[in-house]
Amino acid sequence: MEKRKREIVKMLLNQNLEEKDEEEIIDLLLNESITVDVDKENDSKMTFGDKVADKLSAVAGSWSFIIGFSCFLIFWIVLNGVVLASHAADPYPFILLNLLLSCLAALQAPIIMMSQNREAKKDTIRNKNDYRTDLKSELILELLYDRLEKVIQNQNKIMSYIKTNTDEKDKEK
Repeated sequence: MEKRKREIVKMLLNQNLEEKDEEEIIDLLLNESITVDVDKENDSKMTFGDKVADKLSAVAGSWSFIIGFSCFLIFWIVLNGVVLASHAADPYPFILLNLLLSCLAALQAPIIMMSQNREAKKDTIRNKNDYRTDLKSELILELLYDRLEKVIQNQNKIMSYIKTNTDEKDKEK
């Protein structure tokens, strides 16, 4: 049975893998549970910087941030352009505000990209996990199909045995 499983797994893999990788996957599929909680595994490996980047990305990508930041921009423009027009800290064309926005964008973009890269890595791990799970499921289905075929063959043998015995009993009567 183990040899049959190995043949099925090799057929399912049917890829250009190194022999070491192929044997590792075969052993994994045959003998181990392969499901992984990707989120839990990833959360345990996150550094403080990773957590901060994810929180910042969550805040910066929300409607509350957009609305709040828009209110701040309107407040800045009204304060420096209308209220403090003659003594404004940042008079029109708002060069200081422009500098602040540029600095914010320069810092925010790489932090968001770090968070997206981590999510992409999680997706890759999730995809590999799904592939392995699919392979194992297909292997189990193949084995179930083989066993079902054996059960059907045995059932047919039993049916033919019963039929021959009932035919012989009918002839004796």
